[in-house]
Amino acid sequence: MDSLVLQSIAYVIENAEYLIALTGAGISKESNVPTFRGEDGLWRNYDAMELATPDAFRRNPSLVWEWYTWRQGLISKCNPNPAHLTLAKWEQKGLLKSLITQNVDGLHIRAGSTLVYEIHGDLWALKCVSCEYRGRLDSPAMGIPVCPECSNNLRPDVVWFGESLNRHTLSNVYNELEQADVCLIIGTSALVQPAASFPLIVKQRGGKLIEMNIERTPLTSAVDFHISGKAGEILPQLDSLITYP
Repeated sequence: MDSLVLQSIAYVIENAEYLIALTGAGISKESNVPTFRGEDGLWRNYDAMELATPDAFRRNPSLVWEWYTWRQGLISKCNPNPAHLTLAKWEQKGLLKSLITQNVDGLHIRAGSTLVYEIHGDLWALKCVSCEYRGRLDSPAMGIPVCPECSNNLRPDVVWFGESLNRHTLSNVYNELEQADVCLIIGTSALVQPAASFPLIVKQRGGKLIEMNIERTPLTSAVDFHISGKAGEILPQLDSLITYP
């Protein structure tokens, strides 16, 4: 890895007025979280993209919850990696103002980050299909969770295919994008909208984009810096080059 490039990026990060980060599946893959697409996309001969829909839940909530219980069991054994921990440290030091993630695994929060916008929801959060009840799981679900207020089914509080992102969360995200002068793009394929366009808002306002990914993405041609590699290795190296007050 080019030390001069790393030093240049560390300088940009250290001198940012409003640094934000956008993370995707790549950062969690380093913690052995399955992506549930491609080679990880099949479960008992079901396509993950067919199970993560409102229609699938209406037709067979037991099957959908069985899949989510399996996912929760896998993720409960995964731990935040050095990339998650470095971002949490940068927030605690006042360097990172907020973190936008496409991931639903909760690893950023477990790592200690608090200013997190989970735009696709949280695998451990619950919401009722009928009333306004919201809750959380501390361990993988057993069967179909039932709403304590109206006795209807609870579902995972995640954004399924065919659903819109939470308007309140999205409003907060756009507010962050309007303030940011530097955006880190970490482990996202930049294929899923609207998240793929978030960094371009920062760019259009004159901000700098720093991409960390093991491969090039549709955003690579627009960024100021692209580092090819694992975030769990790159972020700690950058941290070692930053001087704290």
